[in-house]
Amino acid sequence: MKSIGEVAARFGLPTHALRHWEAEGLLTPARAGDRRRYTDEDLYRVAAILISKEAGFGLPDIRTMLTARSAPARHEVMARHRERLLARIARAQAALDMLEGGLECPHDDIMTCPHFQGFLTDRLRPSPETNSAQPDG
Repeated sequence: MKSIGEVAARFGLPTHALRHWEAEGLLTPARAGDRRRYTDEDLYRVAAILISKEAGFGLPDIRTMLTARSAPARHEVMARHRERLLARIARAQAALDMLEGGLECPHDDIMTCPHFQGFLTDRLRPSPETNSAQPDG
């Protein structure tokens, strides 16, 4: 069993974050008198909360995911966030590709570099949403 200070230090968190997560129903540490005592199971929950937050989950969805009484209820929340995360990954990969293209550019003016411009081509293509919003002409 670990104290709140030990758990906070282990994950690089302020102790008030653990207290807040407890108030939000994400953690339920045991009590020894007036002191919180965290088990190994609690440490796994803290790790799951941190990873979920990094993936863009809000605390209500993390609570739903961790406390769901059925797999379908949990899967619904996770599937929704999976789609959002995949979109974020795609945007981050496009940004990384652009940066790598810029690093490979030998030109003084990056905007005249054909190689770099090749990485920007996708942004110049109309998206399906843009096409459907334009009037026929």
